[in-house]
Amino acid sequence: MVDSETIDAKKEEFDEKVEDVKETFDSAKDDAKETFEDKKEKSKNIADNVINDLSKTIEDFKDSLKNMQKNADQRYQDYKKSTVQTLDIDLVETKDNYHMKVAVPGVAKKDISIEAGDNDITIETTFVPFIEEFDAEKEEELELIVSSIKSGRCVKTVRFENSLDIENIKAKFSRGIVTITIPKLIIPKHKVKVE
Repeated sequence: MVDSETIDAKKEEFDEKVEDVKETFDSAKDDAKETFEDKKEKSKNIADNVINDLSKTIEDFKDSLKNMQKNADQRYQDYKKSTVQTLDIDLVETKDNYHMKVAVPGVAKKDISIEAGDNDITIETTFVPFIEEFDAEKEEELELIVSSIKSGRCVKTVRFENSLDIENIKAKFSRGIVTITIPKLIIPKHKVKVE
């Protein structure tokens, strides 16, 4: 039989081994926990960096879009200034006359030019852009947001089937509208006698 001292010794030896295993397990557990916390912190840092980079990229993209829009708007304004636009007109014909109505809102009478040829008439004016009506020195910062009203040099030439009586063309200006009465040149027919 096994005596009680042997059992106690074996028990003590077993308890020591259990204590060693427990210490090893606790140490491994602490190491694993520390490794997990390190990985968790690194992952958090990586996620924060990705979010910061993404936010910066989005802001840079938005700034690029704004700059592109400003550039496109400036090019469009430059194009509008360099090209000749047409004027809006209504034209009516009667037996003896042509009647033309030309829209020139915001333009002074002295800034309208009308020239007539044998069978054509040309109306020309220049529309001042709205932003140029402001004093840039008094205003802190001017920014053009929308510009769809006609600006710059505008010309309209109309050609007619009939010759025009250019001596009797009449033009009236009222409230941004020029009304032009253009008489047709009636050339009487002459009967030619054949000999």
